[in-house]
Amino acid sequence: MTSEALQKARDYEERYSAFIKSEDRPVFHLSPRIGWMNDPNGFSLYQGKYHLFYQYHPYSTQWGPMHWGHVISEDMLRWTYLPAAIAPDQEYDKSGCFSGSALELDDGRQLLMYTGVRENRAEDGTRKAYQTQCMAIGDGLDYEKCGCNPVLDQKDVPHSFSHHDFRDPKMYRRPEGGFACVVGDRTDDGSGAILLYTSDDGMNWRFVTILDRSYNEYGKMWECPDFFALDGSHVLLTSPQDMSQVGLEFHNGNGTVCLIGSFDAKAHRFERRRLQAIDYGIDFYAPQTLLTQDGRRVMIAWMQNWDTAVAYPADTKWFGQMTLPRELHVRDGRLLQNPIRELDALHGRRVAYENVPVGEEAYLRGVYGRVLDMTVTLRPQQNKPYELFRLKFAKGSQHYSDIVYDPKTSILRISRTHSGCTRDFVHERECFVRDRGGELKLRLILDRFSAEVFVNDGEQALSMTLYTPMTANGISFEARGGVLMGVEKYDIIV
Repeated sequence: MTSEALQKARDYEERYSAFIKSEDRPVFHLSPRIGWMNDPNGFSLYQGKYHLFYQYHPYSTQWGPMHWGHVISEDMLRWTYLPAAIAPDQEYDKSGCFSGSALELDDGRQLLMYTGVRENRAEDGTRKAYQTQCMAIGDGLDYEKCGCNPVLDQKDVPHSFSHHDFRDPKMYRRPEGGFACVVGDRTDDGSGAILLYTSDDGMNWRFVTILDRSYNEYGKMWECPDFFALDGSHVLLTSPQDMSQVGLEFHNGNGTVCLIGSFDAKAHRFERRRLQAIDYGIDFYAPQTLLTQDGRRVMIAWMQNWDTAVAYPADTKWFGQMTLPRELHVRDGRLLQNPIRELDALHGRRVAYENVPVGEEAYLRGVYGRVLDMTVTLRPQQNKPYELFRLKFAKGSQHYSDIVYDPKTSILRISRTHSGCTRDFVHERECFVRDRGGELKLRLILDRFSAEVFVNDGEQALSMTLYTPMTANGISFEARGGVLMGVEKYDIIV
């Protein structure tokens, strides 16, 4: 039965989303039906179609009491909006239905697991938000919260772990049968950790172990975990809060961490071998993955940064968007990510160039636009080293964003400093790329309000949002020293 709070949200989004024009949205990146969007939730395959839920406040473009928005797709690129799935309407989730996950049960129903937040005032006057894990079951359209909620509460949290920062359950099926989920938490020393729970039926859960923890090295609270097997390894993804910079690998603030290692399923022991950032750009948080019908591990994330979430046009009726879904692999102990292959089906007009000498700033006929998929390859001319390469995009008479590569240091920088944003916060990020003697491969995906860069077939990815006027659609290339460049550019048509 639909609650009053959920029906109110459904009526609101149905009425007011109609006033958002399609040309004011991204073309193939998901934005909220109306209002605010943050973390992806319940990214899953259900009855042959892809479902994605998201943290949602339909009533404004600012964070508020969290609902779950809901979309469905056959290719993870063209999404159909469905009515909001759940709303904060119970005592245990009255302050918000926070992030979680979804899977299909053996009986054909869809199970949602989410964090219910209940905020109360303590005796000293401070407000405390108690977080518990809750469930809802439905048919892919309508969901009923379970009478047994919450299914994980304070009694299920290990000693010395937080009851107030206990959130974001990510469920998965265990190869040996039954279910498991990972949940983010914070220890009494103030650092992040990931807890592992198991269940035989998906409804009754028990604590098993601490899967991994920060020990105050990589941020405080570890949010939005995901855990899966991939290419002979096990991968743990998480989004730490309050990180400190570590070289060019991790930046200050809220970041993302990928831990790659091995998992002993019998002993429930994860042993990390490598740790790296997931995305090296400006706007990327809370990634979540699914396994496709043909066995690919695909990830999507909120293409935003909490510290930059105030930067959007004042008259917009929506805020927040998701990244392009990305196929993941582990190679040589490192996470690789590239756009899903379904994007190729949206390729329109092709423009290609080979062995173009690059020097002073120049343009190529047919290479422009704000909705495109473009691959650029570089190699030194006559095997002589060059000093710098710059690619400018979303370029007009006053605005541009750019990618700059310095082959001497192997540092790649992405910047929106001149994109037209008037807020004073981070507009650049840098990362090291593998030295290949000056050779470089960049794949740039533009979709009106965003740019995603994939370096050397996915060895690094860098994401950022931008709100440059659509009239700024130029693309230029320049280099210091001899560079030969290849370009293959496709318009994207939906």
